[in-house]
Amino acid sequence: MRKLFIIGVALTAIAFTACNDDNTTQKKNDMSSMASDSTKQATTNNDKDVKEITPSFATLDPKASGSIKAIIGHYLHVKNALVGDNADEAASGAKAMTDALTKIDKSLFTPEQKKAYDETEDDLREYAEHIGKSKLDHQREHFVMMSEDVHSLVKAFGGGQELYYDHCPMANNGKGAMWISEMKEIKNPYLGAKMPTCGTVEERINSHN
Repeated sequence: MRKLFIIGVALTAIAFTACNDDNTTQKKNDMSSMASDSTKQATTNNDKDVKEITPSFATLDPKASGSIKAIIGHYLHVKNALVGDNADEAASGAKAMTDALTKIDKSLFTPEQKKAYDETEDDLREYAEHIGKSKLDHQREHFVMMSEDVHSLVKAFGGGQELYYDHCPMANNGKGAMWISEMKEIKNPYLGAKMPTCGTVEERINSHN
């Protein structure tokens, strides 16, 4: 009888362990499914209609146009560095942007063009200076505001190429943030490697200079 009792206890223990293993496996599967659903939610809606934007100023002095292109190019340098979580490269792009801002010849603008440019210049210089000497998280905070001014700049003057206005609702501590990109594919500068494809294309900004 004692042997039968011991065997019975052993079988019960095995069954209990197997049940726990099944529950653990199910929990892991459930967590994986939740993570997958979260990723899907962050990357959907990319097929929504994209608003077409034509820059306000149809003509621009060629030299002034080249200066605007340089500023936008350095902005994109910063953006791509943040996509790659590379603070040093972002700082390098920001310093180059600061230099480009000091070299622009505003006498080449019409009064209306100069007004549009002046509305962004001081802020862009301030954000670039901060990004040039900050760590990654702080760089991204200033990039939120820099991107808004660059958006205004390219809507006014274009950027020498087709550009895209992208938005991520999860960036900026869940408050949302936008950025300008030279590619339709989403590459998120705020979340980097954590969620590189989070966001949607909202606008396509055409260029005629």
